[in-house]
Amino acid sequence: MPNFFKKPTMSGHLWIIYLISLVLLGFIWYYQWMLGLMMTLFLAGSIFYSVRTEQNMINETEEYISTLSYRVKKVGEEALLEMPIGIILFSDTFTVEWANPYMNKFSKTDSIVGKSLKVLSEDLISQIKEDRHEVWIRVGDYQLQTIIKKDERLLYLFDRTRQTEIHNLYENEQTVLSIIFLDNYEEITQGMDDTAKSHINSQVTSILNKWAGDYGIYLKRTSQERFMAVMNHKILQTLEKSKFEILDDVRELITDQNVPLTLSFGVGIGPVSLPELGELAQSSLDLALGRGGDQVAIKDDTGKVRFYGGKTNPMEKRTRVRARVISHAMKELVQESEKVLIMGHKSPDMDALGASIGILKIAQANEKDAAIVLDPDDIDTGVQRMVEEVEKDEELWSYFITPEDALEMVTNETLLVVVDTHKPSLVMEEKLLTKTEHVVVIDHHRRAEEFISDPTLVYMEPYASSTAELVTELLEYQPKKLKLSMLESTALLAGIIVDTKSFTLRTGSRTFDAASYLRSKGADTVLVQKFMKEDLDVYVKRSRLIEKADVYRDGIAISNGEEGEAYGPVLIAQAADTLLTMSGIVASFVISSRKDGRVGISARSLGDINVQVIMERMNGGGHLTNAATQLEDTTIEDARALLQDIIDEYFEGGDSE
Repeated sequence: MPNFFKKPTMSGHLWIIYLISLVLLGFIWYYQWMLGLMMTLFLAGSIFYSVRTEQNMINETEEYISTLSYRVKKVGEEALLEMPIGIILFSDTFTVEWANPYMNKFSKTDSIVGKSLKVLSEDLISQIKEDRHEVWIRVGDYQLQTIIKKDERLLYLFDRTRQTEIHNLYENEQTVLSIIFLDNYEEITQGMDDTAKSHINSQVTSILNKWAGDYGIYLKRTSQERFMAVMNHKILQTLEKSKFEILDDVRELITDQNVPLTLSFGVGIGPVSLPELGELAQSSLDLALGRGGDQVAIKDDTGKVRFYGGKTNPMEKRTRVRARVISHAMKELVQESEKVLIMGHKSPDMDALGASIGILKIAQANEKDAAIVLDPDDIDTGVQRMVEEVEKDEELWSYFITPEDALEMVTNETLLVVVDTHKPSLVMEEKLLTKTEHVVVIDHHRRAEEFISDPTLVYMEPYASSTAELVTELLEYQPKKLKLSMLESTALLAGIIVDTKSFTLRTGSRTFDAASYLRSKGADTVLVQKFMKEDLDVYVKRSRLIEKADVYRDGIAISNGEEGEAYGPVLIAQAADTLLTMSGIVASFVISSRKDGRVGISARSLGDINVQVIMERMNGGGHLTNAATQLEDTTIEDARALLQDIIDEYFEGGDSE
């Protein structure tokens, strides 16, 4: 930096020196005037030179600053007009008052001055009003990052089109791994000869190869019933838009036994390593199979899951090998444990209560102490009669304990058996799950995203009519000394009858086998009917709900109760079941307030509509034909509006979560 740019700092010192020089000069004049005259002339010249030099420096500094100011102003003007950044000044009415020439790049007209900000984006004005500091807008083919200075009524716009293209390219080219599984290949081909089996394999391979070729997917068959597919994210998005129509194509392959072959997809996506993608794909496949198969489960690295398909009920397994293996594993776990605790879901139904009693008998058959966790304040009217009957049997009732007692009894060596649910948030006492490392899950519901973590043993069969059916099959493979009393076998049979609506829904041959076994052990069907009796006022309330039903679209009936009038979950479920028996109705939804302040929805269908997917969108779950949910902090009208929106999306878009 030039020296003249700095303000002179010695001027004050010079004047002090000159002042001292004048004093000394006076003494010289007094003693020697000739010398004083010479020194006076020398001092006067020195002062003149100093003043002149300092004035020149001031003039040069002012000239430099003036030149620099001009250059800075010129650069500022050129930057404002030439820099590749859009600048807009707008008025109180959101009209463009001034824009730099760079903005002409994004306008089809010569200038946007005098026009509303809506010429750039319809949402821009509303976003400014919301005090947003940064938004992204699309103007023609350009993606613009917009910085908003509301107080100055100023916008800075940066062209991020190329950056967006690179980001989209990165997203679209991300690797996606998928594992494809033939759900019921083993059951279908079990009795086939080699020719028929080869024909089925050829048909499936041909359809999948054509599908892979059409979409640009690398497909490799790794076993008789398993394929590996590699694709990118863009291809996956295309498949999602088509709702994975390959599921329908394969399902149309009807075998000689008139049974459709179905596929399940487990898909892993996300910016993670290939081994992690493989784990995501396998986890997704387990989830799809746990929900009954014939569907696609897509899981990303954050754990979020989307589902497509699920249009068919799970096919009943012909063999009982898995039941025998699970029963043997249960026997080993019970014998190795210190004690056994059994619990179902909150507000247990007859299926949960009957299955709990069945597990109690398994523990007793293996000579282990066991207890059933039941909250006496959380008993629904639907099971009240069964509980009253159990209370009469003092020996059986002595094995029922409260959640508080269970928390005092549980140790790390306790075996905890959860029946008729697999969601931690729905169990009778969630704290018990963390008190022991040995947890068994037995359930017949389709697997949801929420699942009890790290269970020791899982027995989930969505094809089964009820958990009571699964437990009954386990009982058949326990030690022969096992004896069921009339009440115990009746409780299990009641669970099957209630969940199958008296053997009309989700009923297979094994359901009747289980019922036959229980009947042989003394199950009383008359007592079951007594359990299922209802009060007259309950019947009237249900009739009022049915009366308020109307058809929303495509044979879907929706009914809702009055605001503030509470209905039990069993009652609205019965109302939904009754609506389904009406002519032209293929699905029914009943909405009402609950005693706990939440809004409950019970959903039923004949199988053409997957009500499980619809309820999962509302944080619920269940089966393809039988599902429910509970909503907090909402009204019946809002819940109905949300339900109708989701139904519309179900018919018009993908079934996702």
